[in-house]
Amino acid sequence: MPFEVDSLKFNEQGLIPAIVQDHRTGTVLMLAYMNRLAVEKTLETGETWFWSRSRQKLWRKGETSGNNQKVVEVYFDCDRDTLLVRVEQRGAACHEGYFSCFHNLVEAGGGIRRVGERYFDPEEVYGKQG
Repeated sequence: MPFEVDSLKFNEQGLIPAIVQDHRTGTVLMLAYMNRLAVEKTLETGETWFWSRSRQKLWRKGETSGNNQKVVEVYFDCDRDTLLVRVEQRGAACHEGYFSCFHNLVEAGGGIRRVGERYFDPEEVYGKQG
Protein backbone atom coordinates (compact mmCIF):
# COMPACT_ATOMS: atom_id res chain seq x y z
CA MET A 1 0.00 0.00 0.00
CA PRO A 2 1.61 3.32 -1.03
CA PHE A 3 1.98 6.16 1.48
CA GLU A 4 0.49 9.55 0.61
CA VAL A 5 1.65 12.64 2.52
CA ASP A 6 -1.81 14.10 1.89
CA SER A 7 -3.28 11.34 4.06
CA LEU A 8 -1.72 12.97 7.15
CA LYS A 9 -3.75 15.38 9.25
CA PHE A 10 -1.89 18.66 9.52
CA ASN A 11 -3.17 21.23 12.02
CA GLU A 12 -4.63 24.63 11.11
CA GLN A 13 -1.10 26.03 10.71
CA GLY A 14 -0.27 23.22 8.28
CA LEU A 15 1.96 21.42 10.81
CA ILE A 16 2.18 17.94 12.29
CA PRO A 17 4.15 17.11 15.47
CA ALA A 18 7.07 14.75 15.00
CA ILE A 19 8.50 12.85 17.94
CA VAL A 20 12.12 11.97 17.19
CA GLN A 21 13.52 8.87 18.87
CA ASP A 22 16.95 7.22 18.86
CA HIS A 23 16.42 3.89 17.10
CA ARG A 24 19.06 2.06 19.17
CA THR A 25 18.23 3.17 22.72
CA GLY A 26 14.61 4.29 22.40
CA THR A 27 15.53 7.65 23.94
CA VAL A 28 13.14 10.41 22.93
CA LEU A 29 15.43 13.04 21.44
CA MET A 30 13.11 15.89 20.59
CA LEU A 31 9.68 17.04 19.52
CA ALA A 32 9.50 19.26 16.46
CA TYR A 33 6.98 20.17 13.80
CA MET A 34 6.90 19.33 10.12
CA ASN A 35 4.95 20.94 7.34
CA ARG A 36 4.13 19.04 4.16
CA LEU A 37 7.45 19.99 2.52
CA ALA A 38 9.45 18.90 5.58
CA VAL A 39 7.76 15.48 5.53
CA GLU A 40 8.47 15.13 1.82
CA LYS A 41 12.13 16.19 2.17
CA THR A 42 12.62 13.87 5.16
CA LEU A 43 11.30 10.92 3.16
CA GLU A 44 13.28 11.88 0.02
CA THR A 45 16.64 12.63 1.66
CA GLY A 46 16.71 10.24 4.61
CA GLU A 47 17.58 13.15 6.92
CA THR A 48 15.18 15.02 9.19
CA TRP A 49 13.67 18.34 8.07
CA PHE A 50 11.40 20.49 10.20
CA TRP A 51 9.43 23.73 10.18
CA SER A 52 10.74 26.29 12.67
CA ARG A 53 7.75 27.99 14.24
CA SER A 54 9.91 30.73 15.75
CA ARG A 55 11.90 31.51 12.58
CA GLN A 56 9.07 30.63 10.17
CA LYS A 57 11.34 28.64 7.90
CA LEU A 58 12.23 25.13 6.83
CA TRP A 59 15.42 23.71 8.34
CA ARG A 60 17.44 20.52 8.14
CA LYS A 61 18.48 19.13 11.51
CA GLY A 62 22.21 19.68 11.91
CA GLU A 63 22.60 22.31 9.19
CA THR A 64 24.34 24.63 11.68
CA SER A 65 25.72 22.26 14.32
CA GLY A 66 26.60 19.28 12.13
CA ASN A 67 24.66 17.04 14.54
CA ASN A 68 22.29 15.50 12.04
CA GLN A 69 19.82 12.64 12.06
CA LYS A 70 19.74 9.73 9.62
CA VAL A 71 16.17 8.47 9.29
CA VAL A 72 15.72 4.77 10.03
CA GLU A 73 11.91 4.53 10.18
CA VAL A 74 8.91 6.85 10.05
CA TYR A 75 5.59 5.92 11.66
CA PHE A 76 2.30 7.77 11.86
CA ASP A 77 -0.25 7.23 14.63
CA CYS A 78 -3.74 5.79 14.25
CA ASP A 79 -5.26 9.28 13.88
CA ARG A 80 -2.61 10.26 11.30
CA ASP A 81 -1.93 13.47 13.23
CA THR A 82 1.46 12.68 14.81
CA LEU A 83 4.69 11.24 13.43
CA LEU A 84 7.29 9.10 15.15
CA VAL A 85 10.66 9.39 13.43
CA ARG A 86 13.26 6.84 14.52
CA VAL A 87 16.76 8.03 13.71
CA GLU A 88 20.44 7.38 14.00
CA GLN A 89 21.49 10.47 15.93
CA ARG A 90 24.90 11.84 15.02
CA GLY A 91 26.11 13.96 17.95
CA ALA A 92 23.66 15.91 20.08
CA ALA A 93 19.99 16.39 19.19
CA CYS A 94 19.47 19.36 21.52
CA HIS A 95 20.52 22.90 20.61
CA GLU A 96 21.77 23.20 24.22
CA GLY A 97 24.37 20.54 23.42
CA TYR A 98 22.78 17.48 25.03
CA PHE A 99 22.01 14.16 23.32
CA SER A 100 18.30 14.60 24.06
CA CYS A 101 16.23 17.76 24.45
CA PHE A 102 14.67 15.99 27.44
CA HIS A 103 17.66 16.41 29.77
CA ASN A 104 15.91 18.24 32.64
CA LEU A 105 14.64 15.72 35.17
CA VAL A 106 11.95 16.88 37.62
CA GLU A 107 12.73 15.04 40.84
CA ALA A 108 10.35 14.03 43.60
CA GLY A 109 9.96 17.09 45.81
CA GLY A 110 10.18 19.47 42.88
CA GLY A 111 13.92 19.75 42.26
CA ILE A 112 15.43 19.80 38.80
CA ARG A 113 18.49 17.82 37.79
CA ARG A 114 20.27 17.89 34.44
CA VAL A 115 20.91 14.41 33.11
CA GLY A 116 23.03 13.21 30.26
CA GLU A 117 26.31 14.29 28.78
CA ARG A 118 26.74 17.64 27.09
CA TYR A 119 28.29 17.13 23.65
CA PHE A 120 29.02 20.75 22.76
CA ASP A 121 28.84 24.33 24.01
CA PRO A 122 26.05 26.11 22.12
CA GLU A 123 27.87 29.48 22.20
CA GLU A 124 30.76 27.94 20.28
CA VAL A 125 28.38 26.56 17.62
CA TYR A 126 25.68 29.22 17.39
CA GLY A 127 27.37 32.24 18.94
CA LYS A 128 25.91 34.32 21.75
CA GLN A 129 22.15 34.54 21.57
CA GLY A 130 20.69 37.39 23.47
